Amino acid sequence: MKLALVLVASLLTAPASQEPAVPGAEHVVSARLADLTTAGTVTTGHTDPADWAGLHAKATVNPTGVPGIQLDGYFPDTSAFNTTHGWNHDSQFVIRLPDKWNGGLVVSGTPGNREQYANDYTISDWVLAKGYAFAATDKGNVGLNFHQDGRRPGDAIAEWNHRLTQLTVAAKAVVRQRYGRAPRTTIAAGISNGGYLVRWQLENRGWLYDGGVDWEGTLWRTKGDNLLEFLPQALKTSPEAAGFPPESEFLWPFHRQHYWELTTRLYQQELDPSYTGAPADYDYGERRPYAAVAKIALTGRITKPLVTLHGTLDALLPISRSSDVYAEMVGPHRPFRYHRVAGGNHLDSLVDVYPDRLRPILPEFRAAFEELEDWISP
Repeated sequence: MKLALVLVASLLTAPASQEPAVPGAEHVVSARLADLTTAGTVTTGHTDPADWAGLHAKATVNPTGVPGIQLDGYFPDTSAFNTTHGWNHDSQFVIRLPDKWNGGLVVSGTPGNREQYANDYTISDWVLAKGYAFAATDKGNVGLNFHQDGRRPGDAIAEWNHRLTQLTVAAKAVVRQRYGRAPRTTIAAGISNGGYLVRWQLENRGWLYDGGVDWEGTLWRTKGDNLLEFLPQALKTSPEAAGFPPESEFLWPFHRQHYWELTTRLYQQELDPSYTGAPADYDYGERRPYAAVAKIALTGRITKPLVTLHGTLDALLPISRSSDVYAEMVGPHRPFRYHRVAGGNHLDSLVDVYPDRLRPILPEFRAAFEELEDWISP
């Protein structure tokens, strides 16, 4: 059964003067919580551990004890893949407002096709403890059938970008209501598909943000490197020919079994649904789903400071076909810093399986976030 929103009797609902309206939302539930971090929200039912399972190493230590207000709700939408809270409604969001506010706001879209709480352990806990308000969206469609949303190929992923923009605008208004002034700093942060959203926002909606942190963002290009090129190559020829470093060979069987074929099929269904062959036989250059990919393609033309980090042993999005390429797209004259994390892989949870071969990226993400803070501070 999916997570039900539990408003525990011992927790007081926030008084009306502290219940900000969420502009554009169709439904909102507000609760005052003794602890907005996962240490508290797991107990009260204001997160879902299944959303963030597998994204961090067991040794991760998070801060706790951040009282404040949590807003859960959804924006108008026609799709209903997200069953969280029994709402059966997509475009769900969570906004957290700590009592002790530092003047900042962090917004995020989820990695993979996960729901709105997927960043709670890796991003929300830590930034809340620093005093930031935090907001996250499910991106408007979730799960393995996300491609069924939208009328035309590419519409479902294009909606992800719209939903993060929508949430950012709304969260800024919520912050103004709650604290009496607009956020001094707004930062976009995300992992994998969430990192892609950071890049797209800073390329296309830069006026909403002061900067962003992109952790192994997915690269979409109309012509050139994208996962519909290199994952079929890994399946049919060899992972090394597809750009995966030979040092990551010990990770290939796991990723072949759980990720390469599934991921290829999911994005074929979204971007080129008329294709009916095997994932390994997909030929992007021959199929040319350019119109669909153009809706979501990145250009590298960021307008605000961006810090990107990517593991050198990433066995889902190989660094040589992903962030190395994006760094070249951005070029030397835009506000960009790039960190290649030696021994980092796409999933920090695999550090627990290979502690002598892999290095967690989460500590590097936190360092990159603080690097961005210093960079954009007045």
